[in-house]
Amino acid sequence: MVDSLVISAAQLDPTVGDIAGNLAKLRRALAEARGQGADLVVATELFVAGYPPEDLILKPAFVAACQSAVTRFARETADGPAVLLGTPWRQDGKLYNAAALLADGKLAALRFKHELPNYGVFDEKRVFDAGAPPGPIPFKGVRLGVMVCEDMWFPDVAETLQESGAEILIVINGSPFETDKLGERVSLAVSRIRETGLPLLYVNQVCGQDELVFDGASFALDAAFNLRFQAPSWREAQPVTRWRRGPKGWTVEPATIEKPEEGAAAIYHALVLGLRDYVRKNRFPGVVIGLSGGVDSALTAAVAVDALGADKVHGVMMSSPFTSTESVEDATEMATRLGCELRAIEITPVMKAFDRTLAESFKGRAPDTTEENIQARARGITLMALSNKFGWMVLSTGNKSEMSVGYATLYGDMCGGFSVLKDVYKMTVYALCRWRNANRPDEFLGPAGDAIPERVLTKAPTAELKANQTDQDTLPPYATLDGILECLIEHEMTVADVVKKGFDEETVRKVWAMVDRAEYKRRQAPPGVKITRRAFGRDRRYPITNAFTASAAAIEFDPGEAPRAPTPAPSK
Repeated sequence: MVDSLVISAAQLDPTVGDIAGNLAKLRRALAEARGQGADLVVATELFVAGYPPEDLILKPAFVAACQSAVTRFARETADGPAVLLGTPWRQDGKLYNAAALLADGKLAALRFKHELPNYGVFDEKRVFDAGAPPGPIPFKGVRLGVMVCEDMWFPDVAETLQESGAEILIVINGSPFETDKLGERVSLAVSRIRETGLPLLYVNQVCGQDELVFDGASFALDAAFNLRFQAPSWREAQPVTRWRRGPKGWTVEPATIEKPEEGAAAIYHALVLGLRDYVRKNRFPGVVIGLSGGVDSALTAAVAVDALGADKVHGVMMSSPFTSTESVEDATEMATRLGCELRAIEITPVMKAFDRTLAESFKGRAPDTTEENIQARARGITLMALSNKFGWMVLSTGNKSEMSVGYATLYGDMCGGFSVLKDVYKMTVYALCRWRNANRPDEFLGPAGDAIPERVLTKAPTAELKANQTDQDTLPPYATLDGILECLIEHEMTVADVVKKGFDEETVRKVWAMVDRAEYKRRQAPPGVKITRRAFGRDRRYPITNAFTASAAAIEFDPGEAPRAPTPAPSK
């Protein structure tokens, strides 16, 4: 029995499906931990497979490859330290989300995730079997209470571990970033400590995986709820935690506490990490962006340069007869400040070609949004041509406000491989620009100082698809629109409840209708970074064909109208 443990928290960036690469990364962490004198390295949920593997986990060959790799990797722990990692595991005909302890050159223990999340972006009940509430894992005379992510969100597993004699709780995680998630994690950890009286180590991955971003921010709390260490957010780290047995049980010594970013800083970091990993892991040589001189494309370009470097970001200014001189100047200034390429491609000849081609079909009909959409689609075709020729991925630049109400052109400004601002409301776009102009963390690759020109932030937003056009010709002011959308989308409020917040009823009903009508567009939008709990996609699964309107939702329910259950026949 030992009275001290040194545990290395391996907050790393795995790639889904890259079994060899993930274990190579862990091998380097193992070597570093050996030099730190660690007894145990703790990696994260499904680290071997990458998280979340989604339906890749249903391929028997993939699961078999993971298990084989874990068995081989276990031999590397013969001289210590031991490793606790996450892996898929098939046993007795069932497939589990497992935690595996590798020690003394062998697979020493397995524990299976009990609480399988089945909400939002998670559907683990569809692909995994739930394990029984686990008992502790003995390690060097210490009983480790190992939980896999969601196991910490409910009391049952922690209580079972405590009742079975666990002395330290260790949670391996794949917990995605959301704007209010960090405080919730700590609060839940405190609840488990309060229920069990045991200290807790929480280790989370840090990476971008498709639309999800994982912020790391691993931490440890002692049995008195004191934060004893906090790993950095948004980057890999391998902090060492030192644990000691005392008269009242185990405690963790104080270590470095890195205060996590909040608000605009956290969101901006999430966008950078999400884009960087998407581009890097999918092996794109760079990205191409339609730089319009507007705020959305400006922020998208700034994030791209911070994530990838200016040499991998290619801007295109695609002027039409409705493009203002100011827009050309602002796009040019934006590219100059960021140091990225900007090429000019005039789309007027393309517009004229479509006019000639469609003249006979459109005879006798006045110009309308059809011609506006042709412009947007001409730009989309141009960007996709550059993408095909040079391999660059197109970044679409629309924000959540526009996507909510369908203020975007399908196959036009919506085309692209990734949407940085997909889950970012318009007013937050402005806040992020202001934050970036005032801040430039060392890990960002873009320039210091004001990356985004002031005029971009102060001029009226416009699509410039016709003369003297502004967004507010069609939409409520963005501050009003975002407030209504927050109520309708993030909180699923009724029209009456939104009106009680101070919004005009007619405007609320109009926005509701626009949101419903735009569902078919959102289904065809590219993936993008998720930062809220109601990101478009798996967080919010609405039917495209949907006749439930704001008017129908306003009908008051009368309990007296509810159908009554039939009276059961008397027993004989």
